[in-house]
Amino acid sequence: MNNKPLVYFLCTGNSCRSQIADGFLKAMGSGKYEVKSAGLEAHGLNPRAVQTMKEAGIDISNHTSDVIDPEILKQADYIITLCGHANDNCPVVSNDKAQRWHWGFDDPAKATGTEEEINTTFAEIRDSIKNRIELFVKEGM
Repeated sequence: MNNKPLVYFLCTGNSCRSQIADGFLKAMGSGKYEVKSAGLEAHGLNPRAVQTMKEAGIDISNHTSDVIDPEILKQADYIITLCGHANDNCPVVSNDKAQRWHWGFDDPAKATGTEEEINTTFAEIRDSIKNRIELFVKEGM
């Protein structure tokens, strides 16, 4: 039996922000957490999210884009939404033990401009998510 706290990151499409958070917590959590991510829909893994995480030294290329699983919701210790849409539309959770938090980040997939500007937006959001994950791990949540 796994006694690690289960952290479930949720986003709209499980393509960018939740994947980035998933990758960082797996890398920085020292194996102390069971980490999963999902979306209200499955939009596929965004190649720019894969690239920006590779630049940070983390490989998420084997991640899959998944739809929220009600069974995982029931088991989660932490349910963390990363976008307002997921926060507003997350299924009702009948799980008294879960702590539900909202960490709102802009959607890097909606970035516009030159290739360099879009990549910069991805990197900025990646770094913001990394900082929040560092705080989560430091506080021993």
